[in-house]
Amino acid sequence: MSTLLIAVGAFFAFLLAYHTYGKWLARRIFKLDPDAPVPSVQLNDNQDFVPTKKAIIFGHHFTSIAGTGPIVGPAIAVMWGWLPALLWVIFGSILIGAVHDFGSLVISIRSRGQSVGEIAGRVLNPRVRLMFLFILFMALTIVLAIFGLVIAAVFRDYPSAIFPCLVQIPLAMCIGVWLHRKGVNLLIPSIITLVIMYATVIYGNLGLLGQFNSALSGWSNFTWVVVLLLYSYIASVMPVWMLLQPRDYINSLQLLTALGLIVAGLFAAAIFGGAPIEPGGARPALELAAPVMDFSPESAPMIIPFLFITIACGAISGFHCLVSSGTTSKQISCETDAQFVGYGSMLTEGFLATLVILACAAGLGLGITGENGAWLTGADAFDDRYSSWTAAGGLAAKVGAFVDGSANFVQAMGVKGDVAVALMGVLVASFAGTTMDTACRLQRYVVQELASTFCAKTDDQSSPRLNVLNPFTILANKHGATIFAIIIAAILAAMPSAGTAFSWQSAGTGGLILWPMFGATNQLLGGLAFLVIGFWLWRRKLPVWFIVLPMMFMLVMPAWAMLWQLFKSNPGGQPGWLFQENKNWILIIVALATLALEVWMLVEAFLMWPKAKGELEEQLPPLPGAVVASNPTGEGGRSC
Repeated sequence: MSTLLIAVGAFFAFLLAYHTYGKWLARRIFKLDPDAPVPSVQLNDNQDFVPTKKAIIFGHHFTSIAGTGPIVGPAIAVMWGWLPALLWVIFGSILIGAVHDFGSLVISIRSRGQSVGEIAGRVLNPRVRLMFLFILFMALTIVLAIFGLVIAAVFRDYPSAIFPCLVQIPLAMCIGVWLHRKGVNLLIPSIITLVIMYATVIYGNLGLLGQFNSALSGWSNFTWVVVLLLYSYIASVMPVWMLLQPRDYINSLQLLTALGLIVAGLFAAAIFGGAPIEPGGARPALELAAPVMDFSPESAPMIIPFLFITIACGAISGFHCLVSSGTTSKQISCETDAQFVGYGSMLTEGFLATLVILACAAGLGLGITGENGAWLTGADAFDDRYSSWTAAGGLAAKVGAFVDGSANFVQAMGVKGDVAVALMGVLVASFAGTTMDTACRLQRYVVQELASTFCAKTDDQSSPRLNVLNPFTILANKHGATIFAIIIAAILAAMPSAGTAFSWQSAGTGGLILWPMFGATNQLLGGLAFLVIGFWLWRRKLPVWFIVLPMMFMLVMPAWAMLWQLFKSNPGGQPGWLFQENKNWILIIVALATLALEVWMLVEAFLMWPKAKGELEEQLPPLPGAVVASNPTGEGGRSC
């Protein structure tokens, strides 16, 4: 029963935070105005800037920021005990993560949809803009290189998830065209979509479809990476209403209903017990099998600072500022929607992370098949999956712990085991897929912003045309920028992971070269985004006290973790990266460069801070005769 009380308590904590702290931020700090102009209407091009209904943009934003982060992070962090992980998720989401996402979204809306990197150049100085954009480029390159591997791993372990995930693409395009051209109410398309998607989960592994899934599950990592990068290219250059928005929306419907099933299963398991091991047998009792706290798991790094790096998206993630200011701010149709989309999505993700913790800490205890083939329950089941940091640290182990634990909750309601596992596998793969195509579009924006800096030297125009004398104009084009982004990601992915000889089977794992520092870089990006939000508020004489501590925390913890990994011991007793016999120089150079950029940006901010209070940054030029594109759906002109 304690497991159920934790879930219910977390839900009401998030709900209370939304209606108190979130509302205070919206009304007293950011002063959201329902009549304020928004970029999606001012710059509506029916491509990237598209006014969008609140429900649809919530679906896009939530599925894009969630990814596998709120799953794999909490799934490994429970090794330090379920209580530290739970406290960081709840308080981190409410006081840090949701504020970060909400703030990034608002300042981007107020800056005509500019990214946080572009805004940094205006509220601090142009040098900071370039440094910020380079950090964004490195972080997004890792995401694109690694998420193909993540999806390939999920498909390999859970082949029944392949067809349900693939069918979402044509389904989303049909829904997108239907909504865009007909302007119908969302209810009917939503019901039809949910029925089709759940039917593919239940029946999508039978007969020829099962053979199809088995064949594709045998694809190599690199094959999947190439296919997914090509898909990401297409999704990145298509109008957002045609694929990105509807796919994220229908995914959000499926994922939120899946979370509802997990909660319902948690109620059933708490009241009646888990599914019986044998028909007619006793139902195992639901109990927390993980330790409350364990500060020294075998071969694990120290809990501080690594707890706050391991659990990223479930509490705060720098990647979220890219989504808020990269795609979401260009689609918000009413400024007051920002609280629901920005603050509300992060709290929803925090609740997802809470369910992940409970699935791993208690759901596993309802019964799993151990490594030796024996059926294990309770603490024995948890110990089997979490015998050491090294054993639990692999991607398959993290995802498997959540899938098995959450599937046990769902099975407590009488759902068949294979259907429950397929449903959870689809949930993980869908989160990863929506994050990957959004990341590709974001990387396209970053490349275009960087290229425009150099285009300006010869081309005095905001959207430079192709100029053979200045090849950067190619990268300022959406197709050139996207192709460049996926080629760089493909090159990194094609490399074998450190210490592995190249082969077709080892290709595709190259993203693992930089993956050890991604957590720290991602969290550092969150601290730097807070820095930009703080300067934006400071220049307007608005309160900044509520973000000073979160900003300092998110600047110190990631830097501490990265320095520790460079100079001290790593999990499994390995020496720091700089002292290993076979040094991963790519990892070391990128880590040192990231730390150097952080220090440089902080010095620039320190020098600028005393001069910035009350001094507005240079304002954007007026829109000369801006023409608002027609919108067949009528969504852009709705009243708040």
